[in-house]
Amino acid sequence: MKISVVAAAREDDSPVEEPLRVATVADRLGYDEVWAGEGPTWDSFVLAAAVGHVTERVSVTAGPVPVSVRDPLTIARGAASVAAVIGRPVGVALGTSSKRVVEGVHGRPRTRPAAELARSAEAVRALLRGEPGEPIVPGSSFRRRQRPPGGPLTVAAFGDRAIAAAAEHADRMLLDVVSPEQVAALRARLVAAAERVGRTPPRLAAWLPAAVDPEPESVRQILGSVVGYLTVPGYSDMFTTAGFGESVEQARSGAGREALLAELPREAATTVGLVGDLAAVEARIAAYAAAGLDEIALVPATDGDPAGERTLTALAPGARGNTVRHAAEHQLRNGSAGHG
Repeated sequence: MKISVVAAAREDDSPVEEPLRVATVADRLGYDEVWAGEGPTWDSFVLAAAVGHVTERVSVTAGPVPVSVRDPLTIARGAASVAAVIGRPVGVALGTSSKRVVEGVHGRPRTRPAAELARSAEAVRALLRGEPGEPIVPGSSFRRRQRPPGGPLTVAAFGDRAIAAAAEHADRMLLDVVSPEQVAALRARLVAAAERVGRTPPRLAAWLPAAVDPEPESVRQILGSVVGYLTVPGYSDMFTTAGFGESVEQARSGAGREALLAELPREAATTVGLVGDLAAVEARIAAYAAAGLDEIALVPATDGDPAGERTLTALAPGARGNTVRHAAEHQLRNGSAGHG
């Protein structure tokens, strides 16, 4: 099971510079990849370059970037530019984002997002492989001057059409805030989609909120990332089955974020995350491994744990022998073939 670190994920009230502190801690502790997510605050390629500036060894993945906002060349050029500046591999993650972001923040239409994701993934994959001296795009008189960025192409997916795009074009498919049960179901859909196009399934990763020995404010921060999913199809049923149906109904009735946070039980954080003491978190990692997840991208809570240092230290590569062993043992006990 690979474990990477997300320096910037969803928008929250943490300090603007916090992603750089998270990346610095991750690099110092020996993690090998940091994700630089994109949102209303940070441009992912600028953040990726900044991460490269404050770290010494980690590779960086920029995104997911919304494909309705950036054209394929802009995405591939951004990754190659960052790689040239930091001298390390840079990957790209693509996603559809939400109507609230694409239309509400960028003022761009979000039409046929799954089709746009597939089109962009195909084009970006080709552009990421171009070598210096080749036309920058087919038929252009402009020539490439930068080397390929060297990192993987990741596609964030949940629905069937997005999963099909990931299966056909990606090196890695990304899930966000999912339970082990969802991982198992989504992996099955990914494998089936890859079989239909004759490809080996891409690796499966998930951004998961994480807090080892959390402070109350850490749990509240994680719950804040959960409330936005209470009414999302595929998630609402999961939360209802897990015993949080009342919160789902409140969200559907239009309750505001603060009202939902006040009522949402702490246990909701453990449904789609790694929250608790180290033993509980290790058991949860084993459950995700058994469900077929290849990689966990930690989204560390930073409220009550600046830069996520306590959580990242507990789960760092040098301290993770027990976690890896437990995950492997769990896979063997449950007959899993292993995907890591």
